[in-house]
Amino acid sequence: MEKLVSADDLRVIGEGSLPVGLIKLGENLELDTQAYELRRDDRAVKLERIPMEILLFLLERRMELVTREQIAERVWGKGVFLDTDNSINAAIHKIRQALRDDPENPRFIRTITGKGYRFIATPLEGSPARAPASAALPAAVPVSEPGVSAESQSPAPSVSVVVAPAASVSPPRILRGGWWIALTAAVMVGVAGAVYVSRSSSSASPYEGRAMLAVLPFENLTGDPSQDYFSDGFTEEMITRLGTLAPRRLGVIARTSVMYYKQARAPLDRLARELGVQYVLEGSIRRDARHVRITAQLIQVKDQSHLWAQQYDREQTDVLQVEEEIARAIANEIDTALGPFTASRAEATAAPMTEKGYEAYEYYLRGRYFWNKRTKPDLERAIEAFQHAIDANPEDARGYAGLADAYVLMFTWSYLPAAEAVPKARAAALKALEINPNLAAALPSLATINQDFDLDWKTAEERFRRAIELDPNYATAHHWYAEMLAYEGRFDESLRESALAMKLDPRSLIIAVDHAYFLAFAGQYDRAIAQFRAVMAVDPRFPKTAGIIGAYVLSGQYDQAMAEVRRWKQFDEGPGPLACEADIYGRLGQMEKAGEALKQAEAACARLQQDPTPIRMLAYMGMGRKEEVMAILQEQCRKNPSSLVNVKVNPYFHPLRDDPRFDALIRCAHLEP
Repeated sequence: MEKLVSADDLRVIGEGSLPVGLIKLGENLELDTQAYELRRDDRAVKLERIPMEILLFLLERRMELVTREQIAERVWGKGVFLDTDNSINAAIHKIRQALRDDPENPRFIRTITGKGYRFIATPLEGSPARAPASAALPAAVPVSEPGVSAESQSPAPSVSVVVAPAASVSPPRILRGGWWIALTAAVMVGVAGAVYVSRSSSSASPYEGRAMLAVLPFENLTGDPSQDYFSDGFTEEMITRLGTLAPRRLGVIARTSVMYYKQARAPLDRLARELGVQYVLEGSIRRDARHVRITAQLIQVKDQSHLWAQQYDREQTDVLQVEEEIARAIANEIDTALGPFTASRAEATAAPMTEKGYEAYEYYLRGRYFWNKRTKPDLERAIEAFQHAIDANPEDARGYAGLADAYVLMFTWSYLPAAEAVPKARAAALKALEINPNLAAALPSLATINQDFDLDWKTAEERFRRAIELDPNYATAHHWYAEMLAYEGRFDESLRESALAMKLDPRSLIIAVDHAYFLAFAGQYDRAIAQFRAVMAVDPRFPKTAGIIGAYVLSGQYDQAMAEVRRWKQFDEGPGPLACEADIYGRLGQMEKAGEALKQAEAACARLQQDPTPIRMLAYMGMGRKEEVMAILQEQCRKNPSSLVNVKVNPYFHPLRDDPRFDALIRCAHLEP
């Protein structure tokens, strides 16, 4: 039961830190110190970490004058060189906005001119107790221990990987061929034959023993939300630059995971546990037409000591130089903690940007901002921005790499036909590599095309491995490479790469759920089910968790499979749940029910204008109509062999393996039987 904090509790706050529990600030406003969250009408109110820490500090010293110097020391540490006046002003403004407080007639925070601030409200008593807010926080996802044989079915040790609520995760990209050949999961989300390929690291070693760093989203202090693209883009560029600094000594958490904390700031100790990091870089950006002010500080989490802090006032065109200086400063500080290490080529001095180069860079940041949103309209805006970047500076390879990534997502998520998107993606990636052969960002998209559309597995692997060599901290590269290895049946390697991707991006639901698929491909159904369950605990409707139905079916647990089908039918009126019903009824020998379910699934396909082929294959396999499934697969081999990329390892097709025609299907996908 959650503790209610009364006014009596607050009378002794000055003697120590705030008690853990709810503090009612008004009839509909409460502060949850345990969840580190401000809520109005039971809904979270956005408040970033620094404003939240200042609010908590003012509450601790309720009715006392808190000076600006005390706030600076509390939040940033003693003797830190930062623009604390502007930062405190911005934070107090955000607190007042969140509390709906009027500085002229304050109800909560009174400004003592020239001195500081005083929290003047008296918290209410009598808050109703309720379920802990922490129940809504991310759950741990069990991950197969790297190095455990994929053939082993016995329980094995696991590591905990934290994943985030779906709101912080991009829409899922669907594994090529669906999962069970667009059979459960891909059918459930209505994607037939779409590919969601991923990028992954090729190293067999998971870089154990590295220090881990999280670059928290840089705060946009302009007061203009339309400028978020710049601060978010700067955050992403710092992640990339630091990730290539010394990858065997320093791991850097991926953007997907750290951006969660833009909306849901957390105390550093909790953040460190959730992300598995020892160091945090945080900062802010303020800019006008020509100038930019960037503050940054490196914090060691174990004692929350500030190892380094700096402020940069520069021309806009010097932004890359600032990134370089921050990277060098962090390298020097971590040298002290870890011992000297040899930094990679990322430490090469960044050349000053010209006006033309800066214009291209700003368009590139804008493109990445929209690319990370993953919706069709946002990807279209990303393509437009990347094209502007190319027009502004045709010699900057990043614009081409971004354009390639955008077109790859457009076809892998079926936003554009492959015939239209693939040539554009390929041309852009090749142009990027022509300009800069060592640009890691250009390689995974090209490898995706090689794998899924050229069926050139050797070249795809070479490019995945090269991308990882250039940027070993690229979580998506490890993820996509893990998928390729799974399709080839190299399960030990696939699970190692997938586990490494999760370590680098611990809040990614798509990486966590794909790990469940890789386990199922390897025949480890119990572990796959546990992994699906862990993701569902965070987001019960995350589309790809529909794969748990297939895992239950293939392990013979038909009652549990049917229970999941019924759960999915509550919020999915498409053909997927009906096709799964047909599959299960067929395996139970209830052919009349199977036939009726198939008929309803086909009607749903007609209503939604979807291709019924995948749902027919799923139903036919359950009903034992193997000859009809074989005929469909042979037709796919003739017309679209890339749809067979998972045919070798898809467990649903194991009953066809004795058919002499099956090896020809595997060879059709350019895989070895």
